[in-house]
Amino acid sequence: MIYIAFNKPYGYLSQFGGFRGAKGLSCFSLPKDVYPCGRLDLDSEGLLILSNDGIFNQKVANPKFKKEKVYLAQVERDITDSALEKLKSGVSLKDGPAFAIKAERIDDPHLPERNPPIRQRKTVPVSWVRISINEGRNRQVRRMLACVGFPVLRLFRHSIGEVTCAGLSFGEFRNLTEKEILSFR
Repeated sequence: MIYIAFNKPYGYLSQFGGFRGAKGLSCFSLPKDVYPCGRLDLDSEGLLILSNDGIFNQKVANPKFKKEKVYLAQVERDITDSALEKLKSGVSLKDGPAFAIKAERIDDPHLPERNPPIRQRKTVPVSWVRISINEGRNRQVRRMLACVGFPVLRLFRHSIGEVTCAGLSFGEFRNLTEKEILSFR
């Protein structure tokens, strides 16, 4: 069996084939016959786990297994304590309530520059938030932050459970350790 942590760059789909001009994972030298465990949107970056083990894929991606996913989000304006508390107490989205396990303001995490770069406006400051969820509905983190008045400029998934993409440049991958694999069993 194959179990991989991949650092997905901005502008790529979380599938092997392209769609409507967008490129897919086939642009990278990933092993054959692996499939993404869940997905990241075209405009999101960071950790994507891939495997050829269908049961493992379900344990990573299915919300019923409650695996914590940690995101780093760059948002417009200085995030407020009030907004962070609302994220933790729950916000109402069109598809139901959503809660952050954790939500905190952080210093700039110094991620590699995105290509294309984030637009910078001289009159609007930005801030960074670390937000943890254990679901993963479509564009959930973006919608939650927009709901409290802080649109997302950049979204990076840092970890799923014990697995991170630390040390991987965009487009690079590594095999999961035995301990990381077992953490999903």
